[in-house]
Parts: sequence; C-alpha cells; structure tokens
Amino acid sequence: MAHIIVVGNEKGGAGKSTVSMHVATALARMGHKVGALDLDLRQKSFARYAQNRATFCAKQGLALPSATYHDLPEVDQDALKPGENPFDQRLSAAVARLERDSDFILIDCPGSHTRLSQVAHSLADTLITPLNDSFIDFDLLAHVDDDGMKILGPSVYSEMVWSARQLRAQAGLKPIDWVVLRNRVGAQQMVNKEKMGRALDNLARRIGFRVAPGFNERVIFRELFPRGLTLLDLRDIGVKQLNISNVAARQELRDLMKALNLPGVSVEF
Repeated sequence: MAHIIVVGNEKGGAGKSTVSMHVATALARMGHKVGALDLDLRQKSFARYAQNRATFCAKQGLALPSATYHDLPEVDQDALKPGENPFDQRLSAAVARLERDSDFILIDCPGSHTRLSQVAHSLADTLITPLNDSFIDFDLLAHVDDDGMKILGPSVYSEMVWSARQLRAQAGLKPIDWVVLRNRVGAQQMVNKEKMGRALDNLARRIGFRVAPGFNERVIFRELFPRGLTLLDLRDIGVKQLNISNVAARQELRDLMKALNLPGVSVEF
C-alpha cells in the first residue's frame, strides 16, 4: 500500500504547491516511487510544475528523478449508481491507478473547500498543512480572543480534518498524522512570532497535530518554477556553487523531511 501524503489548507497563498513540489521531488531523489495528483482543477499550480519539469528535462536531455504525475480520469456519468458522486469516483480511480506502482502518493489540494479536497483528507496517512505566520491564517484552524492568547474554539478547517479522522476511524484505518508547517517565519524575534508559536503549541495539544518548520520566503522558489526545478536539482543543471540563501533553503527542506518522519525514508541530501 502506498503511503498517501495530502497537502491541504483552505486558504490560498500558504505555500501548498511549493511544499508539494519539494516534498515529491525530494522523495523521488531519495529513490522512492512517487505518484502525484493536483486537485485544484482550475489553477493547477502543481500540475503546471510537473509539466514544466518534464518539458525542461526533454529539452535539456536530462533524466532528473521526478514524481509521476497523473490527471484525474474522467468517469462515465451513466455508469454511476444513484447517489454516487463523480468526483469521489475520479479520485478513487486515480489513487487506485497510482497505488500499484508507488511508494508514496502526494495529493495537492486547492485553497478552498471542495468535495475533492474533503475526500482526499480522509485518505491521508500524512496531512501537511502549510500556514503563514499570521493570525489571519491561524483563524482557519481556530478562533482566538482579541490578544491572540486564548483559543475560543476550532475553526472550519480543523472541523473538516476532524470529520476526516472520524471517517478513517470508522473504516478501521490508522489515524492521520497531521503536521502543521510554519511558513514564512521572520528571522527576528517579534511579538507576533512568539504569540503565534504559543498559540500553535496550545492548539496542537488540543486538537492533535505536530508543528514543524516550513520554508522562509525566498525568490529562488519562484525562479525555479518555470523549469519545474527544486533546490535539489541545481547541481544537476550545472550550478557548482550555491549561495547562502540556497544553502539555507536546502537545510529548511532537510529539516522538513526529517520532521515529517515518513515511513522508510532516510533523509540524505
């Protein structure tokens, strides 16, 4: 059985596609067979990344380790039973196809609540939720009082994850390992940064997730997208000397992969 990694957050701009690109490519470069799906059927940032990577490799005659990307298959509407949802069937068919040849399946979800995203969360063995270091983003997980210290209750996304956990429990599946990534954390010790850290630690104990470091904001991520590359590919395309920012970004990815603690993964890069 492939281990399913879902990257989800119902708010746009949190860095889901950047995380998906790097986690999928890191696993492929470590020798694992990785299948990939993009459930954002409109923007398709992750799908575009996969296409850019394939195009660049073909032009340059390169064979960079890569995830195997698939679009969701279409389903015959007439073949659906009464009450069956076509999106459920499309996702189930895609996962079943990838499971045969994959160690991991990475699913990138849209930045909004959709039926596909909801079902994908119930399939997750590992759920990665990138979160910008802001109480605006934190509000998706939980509501807090006016000074950001007291948690008043879970918010819509946390409730959706809870429902996914309930479905998995009813099906006799192991619990979701939920990892919240603090993305774009400032280097300076600011009051907001400290409050966010305390609020996340408090909420993690209450609703059951792990907090892990994510990526800082770096121009290199945007520059590499048109070629479908990651920081791990730079030496393969002839970059002999990494600058300080690139070295720091590689370390962030290494720390992230270690924090995920995925089965059978030894982080070596």
